[in-house]
Amino acid sequence: MVALPDRLLMTYEEYIAWESTQEMRHEFWDGEVVAMAGGSRNHNRVSFNFSKLLDDALIGRPCEMYIADVKVQVKPKRKYFYPDVVVTCDERDRNDSQVVAFPCLIIEVLSPSTEAYDRGFKFSQYRSFETLQEYVLVQVEQPIVEVFQRNEQRQWVFFEYGLGDRLFLKSVNIEINVSDLYRQIQFDRSTEDISL
Repeated sequence: MVALPDRLLMTYEEYIAWESTQEMRHEFWDGEVVAMAGGSRNHNRVSFNFSKLLDDALIGRPCEMYIADVKVQVKPKRKYFYPDVVVTCDERDRNDSQVVAFPCLIIEVLSPSTEAYDRGFKFSQYRSFETLQEYVLVQVEQPIVEVFQRNEQRQWVFFEYGLGDRLFLKSVNIEINVSDLYRQIQFDRSTEDISL
């Protein structure tokens, strides 16, 4: 089997046709196709825990939560990313089964290989969404959740939560115990002497 390079160049139309046949997910940045990094067991568990808690809390509400395989359209035909979890409460997102274009909440579970990218480039791109109210970064090496929340003046305000805290997601009016996000996670004893 021949390995593909990490980055490929193609048009948007080529990307959409090609990516639907791939086993791995690929993001699209202005003609450049970038393979997504694989996640660890802890990354997978935290993503699952967060998505389950959100999905359960959103039952009966007009919001929809998606994980991993639904693209977020930052710029039509130019920039598409795959966040770990995305929530939309916008009717306009009901027309496309593959893309969310009007998110209110985006969650990225951090990996050592993607942390700088998620904090920097991705967040700078996500801030262009008029509908985005919160961007959440969840660490897996230690129990810390960082929330960037857009206030009424359209400024981004930072909040940090730890194990004993209750995380309030204003965008969807949901409160979550941070310890529930880290259920079944074994932390490295050198960083945290905690086993949930």
